[in-house]
Amino acid sequence: MKFRVDINCDLGESYGAFKVGSDEKIMPHITSANIACGFHAGDPTAMMQTVKLAKKHDVAVGAHPGYPDLLGFGRREIQLTTEEIRNYTIYQISALQGFAKAAGVSLQHVKPHGALYNTAVKDANVSKAIAKAVKALNPELIIFAPPESALAKVAVKTGLRAAHEVFADRAYNSDGSLVSRKQPNAIIQEPKQVLERVAKMIKEKMVIAVNGETVNLGEVHTICVHGDTLTAVELVTTLKKGLIKAGIAVKPVSSFV
Repeated sequence: MKFRVDINCDLGESYGAFKVGSDEKIMPHITSANIACGFHAGDPTAMMQTVKLAKKHDVAVGAHPGYPDLLGFGRREIQLTTEEIRNYTIYQISALQGFAKAAGVSLQHVKPHGALYNTAVKDANVSKAIAKAVKALNPELIIFAPPESALAKVAVKTGLRAAHEVFADRAYNSDGSLVSRKQPNAIIQEPKQVLERVAKMIKEKMVIAVNGETVNLGEVHTICVHGDTLTAVELVTTLKKGLIKAGIAVKPVSSFV
């Protein structure tokens, strides 16, 4: 197949008595899982359960570190020094590495969560702190980042692999950034619409912004669907079947990046 792509999803975000998402229904239809590490969501039990679930379905495992912000689900920027960001990232990846080792699987990648991701996309210093943490723990880990972002560029400069990530269920601004979740049109939940725009992202390397302008994306390696999107199960099911039908191979990103 000429085209290939990874489908990733943010999972393991339940904690304590709070259940978030439908991990058991989503996992069979993705190829990479970004597992919350306890700071923005998740807890030790959820981490272990999600790692084991990923192993059961041959899904690659990645760490999903975020700001220490359970109350805001990691979607609020917190003013931290680069040393603090580096240390918090090391702490979270290390926690998931422990559960992965106990389950007999290896980590494939690291994808910052929420506000930490959005900050790193624009801020090279924050990106350097994250990249240094990743490299110190395992230089074979892949960093998920938007094409042409500071995070993608810094990862490569640091000697790491970067997987270019785009978002299936999020609307884009004309500058390539995501439409704020505070806006009513930020999240796309209709499966057929999502499949059409993702196929265009992969084959034509572009997406149509909310104002109708074309945004050039470049090479796309991995497609994200958020586990807490209301139609996430339908989205990943439709995506995987539809992409394969369209001649696009769906496989873990480590097999081709």
